[in-house]
Amino acid sequence: MVVDRSRENAFCEVVNDSLQTWGWQEGDELPTAAYVHIPFCRHRCGYCNFSLLANRSDLYERFLVALERELTGLQVPRSVQTLFLGGGTPSILPLPLLSRLLELLQAWLPIAPATDIASSIVSPASEFSIESNPLDITPAFCEICVQHGIDRISIGGQSFQSHKLQQLERDHTPAQLLHAIEIAQEHFARVSVDLIFGAPDESIDDWCSDLDTLIAAGVGHVSTYGLTYEKGAKFWSLREKGALTPISEDCELRMYEDAIDRLTAAGFVHYEVSNFCRPGDQCVHNQTYWQGRPWWAFGPGAARYVGNRRSVNHRSTLEYIKRLESNRLPVDEAEDLNMDQQLRERFVFGMRQLCGVPWESWKNQGPAETNAEIDRLIERHVDQGWMQRVEDRIALTRMGLMVSDSLWSEYL
Repeated sequence: MVVDRSRENAFCEVVNDSLQTWGWQEGDELPTAAYVHIPFCRHRCGYCNFSLLANRSDLYERFLVALERELTGLQVPRSVQTLFLGGGTPSILPLPLLSRLLELLQAWLPIAPATDIASSIVSPASEFSIESNPLDITPAFCEICVQHGIDRISIGGQSFQSHKLQQLERDHTPAQLLHAIEIAQEHFARVSVDLIFGAPDESIDDWCSDLDTLIAAGVGHVSTYGLTYEKGAKFWSLREKGALTPISEDCELRMYEDAIDRLTAAGFVHYEVSNFCRPGDQCVHNQTYWQGRPWWAFGPGAARYVGNRRSVNHRSTLEYIKRLESNRLPVDEAEDLNMDQQLRERFVFGMRQLCGVPWESWKNQGPAETNAEIDRLIERHVDQGWMQRVEDRIALTRMGLMVSDSLWSEYL
């Protein structure tokens, strides 16, 4: 057999350039978290504009080969404390291909306990999460996940009501979602469920019923998201044509408050704007983002933060595959953040946590002009009742939670 050495050498050059392209320089803190994007679904729901392809099982093999090529850019295996396998729908892969994917990740991104990773950040535990569609959750699927170290599953449930699931274009029934939760609880110590509120024609009673069913199911974590109309999604077009009418802002606000009240009354901790958990069941991986720490990211549309650089892979799955097949890196956009930008972003992401941020200790790390400007904004928002000082921290108030999305542009 004749080996094409020129092609092999060209790929080696790409691999050698990966860390620098991603932004890591000798002496930088190595990320202790990684996100891997699996860009496949059976169907694109009407509200979704994520980077994914629907009904393209013919690309599974090529994607895994491309992903392996991208991972070799790490040069050597890099231990991480948390690994999040998202999508798309990672659980859509046939079990043999899922095993192959998980073996690949174990080889390049082995999970290590927090105490084994050289980092100044102290977190409660290591964590390996996978996002899953309810219909994919079978005992066989769960067993393969557990065998490869996955210890947390996030289920894209969205609702426990038939009419709402149909409107959201989900492919499961309420009974199938409840059955999936039961199977997951038999295999994983940590189970999370996503719920959407604010669907067209949804009533307050509908949403409260979803919350009560979730609480009764006994899961340890829930993420609640108000339905958004993103450009490029089917629902955006329907709304523009007048074929779909969003609920009122007042109704959506009431639903968010009902989520806070019902879940906290049931013993959940409201620890981030959209996230609630039983004590000790916080998502460890997501705290990497909220605390402004670096992370690796792989797959189409995946965004990483390494060194001081934020870089994003091409959103198109086909283009992602083609670039790696032709010995090119899939990075499509990159930006080096200066100290002003880093501090602003760290403040905004950190403020998503209900505990807030230790601003007085953080401010010494940034430019004096940035500190002064953020100080002025904080004072104004404290006076308006949207923020509060809690010992040495700045945090959102209950009223601030309701308007937080409108505040962040002022800081950025």
